[in-house]
Amino acid sequence: MKEGYIPRDKRKKVLMLSDDIRTHSGVGNMAKEIIINSAHHFNWVNVGGAVNHPEAGKGFDISGDTNKMTGLKDADVKIIATKDYGNAELLRNIIKQEKPDAIVHFTDPRYWIWLYAMENEIRQQCPLIFYTIWDDLPYPMWNRDFYRSDDMLLCISKQTKNLVENVLRDYPKPGRIQYVPHGIDEEKFFPIINDLEFEAFKENMLGKEEYDFVVLWNSRNIRRKNASDIILAWRIFLDQLPVEQAKKCLLLMHTDPIDQNGTDLTAVVDSMCDPEIHKVKFDTKKWDEKHLNYLYNCSDAHMFMTDNEGWGLGLTESLTAGRMIIAPVQGGMQDQMRFEDENGDWIDFSTEHPSNADGKYKKCGEWAMPMFPKTRSIKGSVQTPYIFASQVSIEDGAIALMKVYKLGPKERQRRGIAGRDWVLSEESGFTAKSMSQGVTDNIDKLLEEWKPQPRFTVIKVDNSTLVNTYNPKPISLTPEFLKEIQSI
Repeated sequence: MKEGYIPRDKRKKVLMLSDDIRTHSGVGNMAKEIIINSAHHFNWVNVGGAVNHPEAGKGFDISGDTNKMTGLKDADVKIIATKDYGNAELLRNIIKQEKPDAIVHFTDPRYWIWLYAMENEIRQQCPLIFYTIWDDLPYPMWNRDFYRSDDMLLCISKQTKNLVENVLRDYPKPGRIQYVPHGIDEEKFFPIINDLEFEAFKENMLGKEEYDFVVLWNSRNIRRKNASDIILAWRIFLDQLPVEQAKKCLLLMHTDPIDQNGTDLTAVVDSMCDPEIHKVKFDTKKWDEKHLNYLYNCSDAHMFMTDNEGWGLGLTESLTAGRMIIAPVQGGMQDQMRFEDENGDWIDFSTEHPSNADGKYKKCGEWAMPMFPKTRSIKGSVQTPYIFASQVSIEDGAIALMKVYKLGPKERQRRGIAGRDWVLSEESGFTAKSMSQGVTDNIDKLLEEWKPQPRFTVIKVDNSTLVNTYNPKPISLTPEFLKEIQSI
């Protein structure tokens, strides 16, 4: 009997508004892990979205499948498929039918404007919980109304938690803002030893040639991911090696090399790389979790060079599989690197130090090779008025690759296993079970205290109510920059 088990007829029912948990998106995968790992404690209904969902409007009972996966006999898990991200009428009907005790919203709030337009209606019936992420500074003050409209905010990164706290500094929610990082199932992602099926997969993926160094990039080919920068950094790195050593290295890119939202990577490779020396292979297959673990195990390290990244789920999966990571110091990737403060403690963030992108702390877990951003710009859109795009240099990418290469296979393997140990540790909380337990505990705590929101709220309006009280802090600048600009 699982700890915290509650019989089906006595469980609270929770709606999960997210991607369809049967999809392979990051949100869908994490929502699935939360639901599956807490099916002994809650009954779940997943209002599962997908762009142009082919099964929109249909409902599915996956309780039987959940029982098989968990060993339960009385799971109650349903999916209601919806096109894109649903609408108010759909949710009203589901609430009327399912009578949930709580609603968890998990994905970008910008696509759920309709949800927050009816938050007062929802919160008269049950609490609204937002499992949230935000990638980077400056503080997203336009999200304030979203955050204010939630009864609880669960933050997937330490940086996100600090951002939310600062956006809500005039509307504090004591105990209602909690850190619950993403978590990976360590039984699905793990180092593989002496497995004939894996060896066949590896040979099919890499060919019969024995490589000394394989670097994986696993992500969608969109502009902010900077896939082409990885290729150029790879070229520069290999050019610093003797040709015969360079020929025994491979960059494995699991992505669609031609994406309308990204760069034509085949053209970049054709233009920038000698196929005999700068070896790059694309893999476009949609792998299940078993074969995705095989893919991670084909590599020595996993590399990102993204402009901004909320978490970087592929890095966590790779760490869990016992592989080193090479990544920019930004977003939730900072959590995965475990930077230490002066006392050797895992760093936290505050108004005074909202990000370690400035390089204040250099020491991190030995499984990580960090790259500190060299430039940053403000980007935006209709949905996102502003956000930092913090970019690492291609040269620093090449340097990071060289450092990991020079470690040699045995040291890379040792550090990768240390990374897996970190993921599985109680301190990190990066396992699926830990994530699910964090969500469960916080929902339970909220339900013990929660009271329905009044139908109408009378507020006193004066000048102070109408003034934006946000007082921005000075922009963090490096000592080197300050010294240089002051000397002009």
